Parts: sequence; C-alpha cells; structure tokens
Amino acid sequence: MIAAGCGNVLASRLIHRAHAEPGWFLYAPACALVEADRSRPGTAEHIAALPGITVPDLDLAATLAVARDTTWATSHTQYTAEPTLDRPDGAIIATTDSDRWKGRPVRVLDLGP
Repeated sequence: MIAAGCGNVLASRLIHRAHAEPGWFLYAPACALVEADRSRPGTAEHIAALPGITVPDLDLAATLAVARDTTWATSHTQYTAEPTLDRPDGAIIATTDSDRWKGRPVRVLDLGP
C-alpha cells in the first residue's frame, strides 16, 4: 500500500486493472491499512478512496486469526489471502517486502525492483 502511495509502477498497474477489468480484485485488509498509515500518514484514506479496492471487514473469524499471530497487518493479510467459497484458490499478496512472507502458506507477487 505504501508502494502505491510512493508511485510504484507495478502497484499502480494492479490498481488500474482492478478498476478497469472485470474479474480483477484488490483487497486492502483493515489492519494492513492501519500499519501503512502509521508508516506513511494519509495512505489509508488514499487507498480506501481508490475505485476497485475492497477493504475486508475485521469480522470475528478475521479477529480470531489476527489474535493468533504477532503482527496484526501480516495476519489479517494472510487471512484475507486464504481460500474462501468466493476465491477457492485464495488471493495473491502483492508486496515489495517478499521476505516478510517466507515460510507462510501464501502466494506472493513481488513488486520490488
């Protein structure tokens, strides 16, 4: 999310596709929005205002998943990427910090240089 706010071209392309192309979805987990905004104030409002971005709720199931981990943003993002009835294959996590996800059962799209 911070990468998008800093002008990362790949992040911008993903946002554009989610807005312009049917079947493309981008999720911004609430806990990750909070962490991004703490690192770069204004990021949460910017991301939440973009068309094509869905902010999943921190419902009971997500809260329980977050409570089991040490970092809220990482655990809420992982929970959001897990398979559901709507997304049987789960979601891919787009990140510039792919090392953060090593050893976790998620698919990662590295947006780094």
